[in-house]
Amino acid sequence: MVKFGLIGCGRISDSHFKAAANIEDAQITCCCDIIKDRAEEKAKEFGIKAVYSDHKKMLEQEKLDAVMICTPSGTHPQIGIDAAEKKLHVVTEKPMATDLAAADDLISACDKNGVHLFVVKQNRLNATMQLLKRAVDKGRFGRIYMVQSNVFWQRPQSYFDAAKWRGTWEFDGGAFMNQASHYVDSLHWLIGPVDHVMAETATMARKVETEDTGSAVLKFRNGVIGTINVTLLTYPKNYEGSITIIGEKGTVKIGGIAINRIEKWEFEDYDDDDRLVTESNYQPPNVYGFGHHPYYINVVNTILGKAEPGTDGRDGRKSLEIIKAIYLSAKTGKKIALPLK
Repeated sequence: MVKFGLIGCGRISDSHFKAAANIEDAQITCCCDIIKDRAEEKAKEFGIKAVYSDHKKMLEQEKLDAVMICTPSGTHPQIGIDAAEKKLHVVTEKPMATDLAAADDLISACDKNGVHLFVVKQNRLNATMQLLKRAVDKGRFGRIYMVQSNVFWQRPQSYFDAAKWRGTWEFDGGAFMNQASHYVDSLHWLIGPVDHVMAETATMARKVETEDTGSAVLKFRNGVIGTINVTLLTYPKNYEGSITIIGEKGTVKIGGIAINRIEKWEFEDYDDDDRLVTESNYQPPNVYGFGHHPYYINVVNTILGKAEPGTDGRDGRKSLEIIKAIYLSAKTGKKIALPLK
């Protein structure tokens, strides 16, 4: 049995509570939130025995194997370091940090203490994305020419007003860092390393420090040209989260609200995977999809020595670096090469 402590009982924590509840070898034994009432509410809902408002006290008093970090993004590294120094494995929500130096500190702390660092990238495990990844890996597209991702969502001002950390550079980052983080990761995962980026961002309608809208061009090392368009201003609600790949021998678009529906699937040559297209479509309860459950199966099996990690800290760092390059390009008006110096 892998015993987890969950830190941060806000919006995303339900996905973690539910994922662990459906895994035989996993158990969340305690939870923590600086707003103790919120932690107590989740503890009651999910049958958690111990509740804390100070994560350090929880790490001191509980016998744990790992922690789940679901706090504001800017706090992930230090909490992860605190856990690693207690020899606990670390599972952190995306992004793993809001700056690269802090991400590197977290990676180093986990390496030094011999613990695993898992960065949650659950979208990779959606049925639609698994099918697309196999098509790429099999070479079904031939030469890939272009990839595009659109994240056309709605986050009203009330979303930002509900928590002071939202829309701040220190703790959240903007639309690219928060809402589009998984889509940046998906492009890197599907296509490969990025050579350079060019971007424009703007704060058009929300009263926040960060951007609510932006577009970026990504030139991949293999020659593929990519674009990603993000806005939190879509009227009246979330409209599209999509990825399109155009290649020499195939065209695919995975769309829906959150890459949950295959809208175009056409290749020159037949493959048995083509029969799986319809059944891979699903209706997600929210933009997070169903990927947390299979993600945690890998986490638990890795901790038990039965598997290799699907994503680790270095993997999580790659999408963060691309996002930081996008921000640097938008700020300077220049083409930004990767890796960042």
